[in-house]
Amino acid sequence: MTTAEAARIAAGLGALAMIFENREDAGRQLANRLQAFASRQDGIVLGIPRGGVTVAFQVAQALHLPLDVFLAHKLGVPGHEELAFGAVAAGGERTLDAEVMHAAGIDVQQIEQVTAEVTAMLDRRAALYRGERPAIELAGRTVILVDDGVATGSSMLCAVRALRTMQEANLVVAVPVAPASTCAWLRNEVDELVCLYAPEEFYAVGGFYRDFAQVEDEEVIGLLRRAEAATGPRSR
Repeated sequence: MTTAEAARIAAGLGALAMIFENREDAGRQLANRLQAFASRQDGIVLGIPRGGVTVAFQVAQALHLPLDVFLAHKLGVPGHEELAFGAVAAGGERTLDAEVMHAAGIDVQQIEQVTAEVTAMLDRRAALYRGERPAIELAGRTVILVDDGVATGSSMLCAVRALRTMQEANLVVAVPVAPASTCAWLRNEVDELVCLYAPEEFYAVGGFYRDFAQVEDEEVIGLLRRAEAATGPRSR
């Protein structure tokens, strides 16, 4: 979504909309709500690329915690990719929406083909973002999973379920904005949900930002490097 499109949506929401200046502003506001986790020895912040990493970087810096990425992506209906029929996360965890699949007439072959394409994309992004650096070990840690916002929640749910297989001690999801309906069920999936704004009326995440410009891979890589320089070598 372009900044202009986000502004039009925000105008439609009127005074009900909480507008973040940009992802950096949203991250700083989130960090203020997460101060209880500051400097925890077992703490780590995970950003969902790409936009979520910009928010997560601000959280990690303010809380003096290490930063890494956690990759999850929606599975789009062929020909209508903006419509998600599920999501897949790093490690192969997948969630599917039976209603959308039935309505769109997606067959098993299409499901597996789209899943394979998205999984390959996630693998490429992981290699691009981390290079030779391994992922940080998550077992026994307090994980703060951050995105720049949640709409339907399919990708976030997939990420949460994938993280649950990694035996983390405590899972916190932190987002600037999400629909009230999404927050209601997502809260039951995690140990703690921190959402700054949960409106009943929700059109798109970008509608709550004045600047919602696309985040490029180079920015994600740069933020990860800056975070590592600030906190020291990544612990396994």
